[in-house]
Amino acid sequence: MKSNKKCSVALDVYEFEEDIFFHDFSQIGIEDDDLIRLLSFPNVLVTSHQAFFTNEALKNMAHTSLQNIACYLDGKSPNSSNIIV
Repeated sequence: MKSNKKCSVALDVYEFEEDIFFHDFSQIGIEDDDLIRLLSFPNVLVTSHQAFFTNEALKNMAHTSLQNIACYLDGKSPNSSNIIV
């Protein structure tokens, strides 16, 4: 924060997160100037989105993981909707 005043804000989502999060930008970098500026502040903390943390979502993640393991062991490709990038 530029003014060095103490304050806080909590945001549930970033408007353009769909284009940023869950993608690997380690080789090309992020080109979103607003997000880069926000992340440059030492008093800004960005955490993962936890909305998925429900019993149903956890069961679905476990089921998908087991399906992918079974495909791997059988020498098959996983369903394209189960691939994590």
